[in-house]
This record gives sequence, structure tokens and C-alpha cells, in this order.
Amino acid sequence: MEQINMLEVLRRINRLYGAMQKPVCQRCGLAPLEATILGFLHDNPTKDTAAEIAECRLLAKGNVSIAVESLIQKGLLQRRQDREDRRKIHLSLTPQAAPAAQAIDRLNQRFWQRLFRGFSQEELAQCVRFQQRLAANTVAALAERQDL
Repeated sequence: MEQINMLEVLRRINRLYGAMQKPVCQRCGLAPLEATILGFLHDNPTKDTAAEIAECRLLAKGNVSIAVESLIQKGLLQRRQDREDRRKIHLSLTPQAAPAAQAIDRLNQRFWQRLFRGFSQEELAQCVRFQQRLAANTVAALAERQDL
């Protein structure tokens, strides 16, 4: 069986996304992490704290906090204290963020179309199944802490 260097493939995918993201960031006046946060909040409105963003996107909490503060200063995010837990701060997009969020959505659509160009519906479904198995194996291995 031909071995696939998964880390190399993932790095190349990440490089492609970064290259495609750059002009959108320049047009919208955003740093890449700021664009990532806006896109995440737009797609996941129920995961609306800096901690959830950091956890879900595997980002450093400190970097997320700095980017969130910058987005607030730019008028693209607003914060709201949780009614039950005053330590928790919820984030939401402001109306001014709509053009950037839409540009990021278009970017993401173009990225996925480009990445999966030429794949059949069955191949796409198979990719999803493989991704789910890889994720489950990764979570299990990290939980077991064996062979790390």
C-alpha cells in the first residue's frame, strides 16, 4: 500500500487556504486569525465564547483573545456578559461585520469546491466517513495517552 504523508497533505491544504484567504483579508482589513474568528462565529452562533473558539479551532487562547479585542475595536464584534455566569462573555457579530462574513463564506465555498474538484458524490461521502474515523481515533488515542 502506498503511504500517504498525511501531515504534508494537511500542510498543503492549510497553505492553499492561507493563499486563498489573503486577498479576502486584505480587502476586509482583517488579519487571518480575525477572519477565522468572524467565519467561525458566523457559522457557529451557539459557540460564542473565546474559549469555545479556541477549543474548536485548536487555537491558542491568548491569540484568540487578542484578535477578539481587535475585532471589537474595529466594530465587527460585540460582547455580552452571560446572565447566569458573569465570568462568561458571549461574542456576536455586529451588522458592520456582515460584508466580511459574507466574503469569508464565499471564500470557504470556493476553497471546498477547489479542494474537492473532480470528486464524485460517493467519494465525498467516503471522505466524510474517513474524516469521522480519523477524528474518533485521534480523540480515543489522546484520551488513552498510549503510545504518545
